[in-house]
Amino acid sequence: MNADDFPTPDADVESVDPETLKDRIDAGEDVTLLDARMQSDYEEWRIDGDDVTSINVPYFEFLDDDIDEDVLEQVPADREVTVLCAKGGASEYVAGTLAERGHDVDHLEDGMNGWASIYEAVEVERYDGAGTLLQYQRPSSGCLGYLLYDDGEAAVIDPLRSFTDRYLADADALGVDLQYAFDTHIHADHISGVRDLDAEGVEGVIPAAAVDRGVTYADELSTAADGDTFQVGDATIEAVYTPGHTTGMTSYLVDGSLLATGDGLFVESVARPDLEEGDDGAPDAARLLYESLQERVLTLPDDTLVGGAHFSDAAAPAGDGTYTAPIGDLVAEMDALTMDEDAFVDLILSDMPPRPANYEDIIATNLGQNAVDDDEAFTLELGPNNCAASQESLAGD
Repeated sequence: MNADDFPTPDADVESVDPETLKDRIDAGEDVTLLDARMQSDYEEWRIDGDDVTSINVPYFEFLDDDIDEDVLEQVPADREVTVLCAKGGASEYVAGTLAERGHDVDHLEDGMNGWASIYEAVEVERYDGAGTLLQYQRPSSGCLGYLLYDDGEAAVIDPLRSFTDRYLADADALGVDLQYAFDTHIHADHISGVRDLDAEGVEGVIPAAAVDRGVTYADELSTAADGDTFQVGDATIEAVYTPGHTTGMTSYLVDGSLLATGDGLFVESVARPDLEEGDDGAPDAARLLYESLQERVLTLPDDTLVGGAHFSDAAAPAGDGTYTAPIGDLVAEMDALTMDEDAFVDLILSDMPPRPANYEDIIATNLGQNAVDDDEAFTLELGPNNCAASQESLAGD
């Protein structure tokens, strides 16, 4: 059923906006969620947290006038429950049905689509280069991006198409001119915003090494080769070629202080190596990743911050709320970074999570081989990113 097909419940049901729900979760409140999506959708992607109790009862269980007692018994009657679904229609209906039976309920406005619209900017306090560095965080998918601004100029790294207007609005609010939009690689989990920002007058930059993958629009944008530099106010952004996750993966060293590693290295894990060449090419890609980490990343000063393009549920934020960590800390906490090559390859091939949902269509879209409108782009990237090599944290092991 579509959201519009559900009748309006007789009982009045309050809605909670996604930002308010996230604030409650971040504050450590006990939150109980009734997820009314299908079990397969729930198992693939849901809202979690240390103090979140999540229950999955599909909406169709509530469609009969006489709801089975077994169904109702799954819903706590001694606390407030927030009902959610994909877009908000089913959850309002289910919440109303429960309210009519005396439950204390509300429902999540716009459902998981609303949750996917949350995009927060947090300052990277330990960044000590010129200007100010912000980390964009999308909690629904774990996508991270970066905005550097200094002396009236700005650049964004790994922007998302769904938030093109947000970057422009933020730059305007900060009183800076958004000069550059960089991609670290051809992403497999979200639709890049580089081309859309370029169309708005921002200089779009993609890795030169990624062009051979079949990028159809390379002549329309600028490219970044290893060692190329870009000036943003008094800050310098340097391209550092770090293949492994993909053949074109290029990190960006932001004024010598933070390395935006794309999907090469995260604060809790390293990249998975199978999204470009599949299982057959994964071992060679893993060896390439090992070389990049050992020769290009870990040779930087220990206090250089690492900031990936993603974080997972296994990641812990730093004291400033960002998913960043000094290289020295990662080396001390992540055995994978001190292993020999064979052990490293064996490790990262041993526990890879399922590939990101719709990753082939997303890659084709990011290559320019597949055209989708904004709604299709948003739908394609719903779900977890799954770009790390492990389902659990490799840090602290």
